Order: sequence, then C-alpha cells, then structure tokens
Amino acid sequence: TLVEWDDKYSVDFKSLDDQHKHLLDIANRLFAACVQGKEVANNEFKNIIKEAVNYVKTHFAYEEEIMRKVQYPEYAQHKAEHEGFVKTVLQEVKNFEEGKLFVPNHFARFLRDWTLEHIAVSDKKYKPYVEKM
Repeated sequence: TLVEWDDKYSVDFKSLDDQHKHLLDIANRLFAACVQGKEVANNEFKNIIKEAVNYVKTHFAYEEEIMRKVQYPEYAQHKAEHEGFVKTVLQEVKNFEEGKLFVPNHFARFLRDWTLEHIAVSDKKYKPYVEKM
C-alpha cells in the first residue's frame, strides 16, 4: 500500500471524503501494479490514467459546485489548482507515450502526494464554508 486514509484529511463532508479516498485508492492500485513489474505497471497505467481523468472530472466539478454554492472566496485559486492537476496528468500521458521510464510509478506517487497536499492545505480552507451546508 502506498498510502492509507487518515481522518486528519477529512473535510467533514462525507461525499467529498469518499471521493478523496477513491483518489487514494487509484494511487494504491497503480502502485500495486508497479511492484509487479514494468509490463504489469504499464498495462495498469493505461487503465488507471483513464479512470483518474474521468474521476477527477466528476470530483472537481462536484467540489467546485459546492464551493460556488457556499460562495467560497478562494474559488478561482482552488479551480486553478484543479486545472494544474489536469495539465500534469496530460504531461504524464505524453511522457508515457514517449516511452519515458517509471511513468506509472511516478504518477502513482504524484497522485498520492498531490491529493494529500491538496486536501490538507486547499480543501481544509473550504471546510468551514461547507460545514454550514
């Protein structure tokens, strides 16, 4: 296991916490494939990257809708972080297609690190606003 959920990351909004846990699960599944060798990692990366892209589209849209509803004052900055994540994912796909080494492992770690940092710093900032919903 690359990462385990800890309640210290909770934003006390069950649906958002569940979505964050799912992102970490994606990272764990890719990491598990990475330790099984290059071929398994590369095959799993192709599946995981599609799932991650589709999932973050849904998650980001949901999270951004909640922030709009609660009139979160740092909405634009938060949305920009989401857009930066998507750009990194697209770069990872490009790196993979160009044959760069260790892309699946790098992406698993990026997904873990980005998700935990984003939750711990950025998502925690909107927590007081969503608590009022």
